[in-house]
Amino acid sequence: MNEKFKNVPVEDDTQIIASLEVKIDTYDVIYQKWNWDGIYAESIIFHNDDVAQLTKDQIINEVERCPGLIKEGSQITFKKLDTYTFVNFNFITS
Repeated sequence: MNEKFKNVPVEDDTQIIASLEVKIDTYDVIYQKWNWDGIYAESIIFHNDDVAQLTKDQIINEVERCPGLIKEGSQITFKKLDTYTFVNFNFITS
């Protein structure tokens, strides 16, 4: 795994189902599927150094441009931490 993603935080009680290092355009990212308290969702995680010049909308647009990734009508959430930016989508509640 790329060194810049070795400390991606995971919230308490979150189960990571899958975690893959992939590229979106020229950006190294982590794609995750996860479950937390009966909520299943997916995330694209950027390292903030890579997207420092981009706005929130530009980052979300990078994810939305990936064919077939985000299901039609999916809610999208955005969370920026000190080192990582999370774009979450495809929420399913059980």
